[in-house]
Amino acid sequence: MTAFAKTLNQGPLNCTQALALYDSLDTIDTDFMLGQWRGAGFATGHPLDGVLEACHWYGKSFTDANNVDPLMFRGVGGKLYRLNPSLMPMGLLDRLPTPTSATLGNAFRLIMPLLQTRRSRARLRMIEYRGKTTAAMLYDDLPINDVFRKLDDNSVLGIMDLKGMAQPFFFQLMREQPR
Repeated sequence: MTAFAKTLNQGPLNCTQALALYDSLDTIDTDFMLGQWRGAGFATGHPLDGVLEACHWYGKSFTDANNVDPLMFRGVGGKLYRLNPSLMPMGLLDRLPTPTSATLGNAFRLIMPLLQTRRSRARLRMIEYRGKTTAAMLYDDLPINDVFRKLDDNSVLGIMDLKGMAQPFFFQLMREQPR
C-alpha cells in the first residue's frame, strides 16, 4: 500500500494534513504531464470541494509545454468541451457559497457551448513551489498555477494556487493512457 493510500485510509484530510502529504511527494518534470488526464476532487474542506464534479469536470489535456487545455468538461450526451477559464468567475471561488447540486451541474451543461474555446488556454513550466521545483500548469489569462506532485507513474496530486485565495484547492489527475 502506498503512503498516499495509507494516508487516505486514516480518513478525510484538512488543508494542513493535505499540504503535509503534498510536501512528501516527489516532483515531476513537464514531460511527465503530457497526455490526457481525468480529474477527481480531493476534499480538504475547501469551498470548491465537489463543485467540479457537480459540473461534470472531465480533466485536463497537455499536448506539449505550450498547449494545454486546463478545463475540460462533459456536456449533454457526453460531448467533451474545452472551456475558456477567463469566462469563469475564478476570482469569486472562495468568496461565495458554491452549490454542488445536480441541478447546478445540469444547468452548467447547457451553457458549456457558450464557454468553449478552440485554442490552448494554459502552458506547462517548471516552477518552485513549497520549496521544490516541479511541473506546473500556468493559466494564460488568470493568476492561477496548478502545481503537480507525483502519486505514482499514472497519477498526480495537484494544488490550484489562485492569487488571493485563502487556502489552496487540491485535486487528483489520472493518466488516460497508463504508462
